[in-house]
Amino acid sequence: MIAPIEKEIVALLQQGDKKAISLLYENYADALYGVIKKVITDDDTAQDVLQESFVKIWRYAKKYDPNKAKLFTWLYRISYNCAIDKVRNIKNKSGKEVQIETSNVYKVSSTELNQDVLDIKKHLSSLDEKYQIVLNALFFEGMTQQEASDELNIPLGTIKSRLKIGLRELKKIYNP
Repeated sequence: MIAPIEKEIVALLQQGDKKAISLLYENYADALYGVIKKVITDDDTAQDVLQESFVKIWRYAKKYDPNKAKLFTWLYRISYNCAIDKVRNIKNKSGKEVQIETSNVYKVSSTELNQDVLDIKKHLSSLDEKYQIVLNALFFEGMTQQEASDELNIPLGTIKSRLKIGLRELKKIYNP
């Protein structure tokens, strides 16, 4: 049986009433914080994730379907997924930190530079525009394939295909 407060919260969520978020916080914040703390031990980070969870809950409030899941189950999944995403994000950032002390970026001599590839942008412009866009996003803007897919609104498989074809076309230019 569904508690009256839960029925009220669900109705408010589906109406987009901002009162729902404060009722959610009053009734579920402690439990959701506990869920997050099982994944993230740092209190400040866990608080941030709780806040992010409530932002997502509000953003997707109208999509909640009480016939598919109980309210707490839905809230739990959003909070848990936010916590997992935060852990992954932290791990990804820590693995990508630049180590200035061990960098050899500034130790490249002009004899080590391949003069043939310095004009890559010129040769890139000779490719079909759809390949240029993908190669530019991946190599010059530093996007991952997934980021390029999201940013350019192109399916991931298409990004991968255009990358492969674009690189093959560039290879024909540099190794005729």
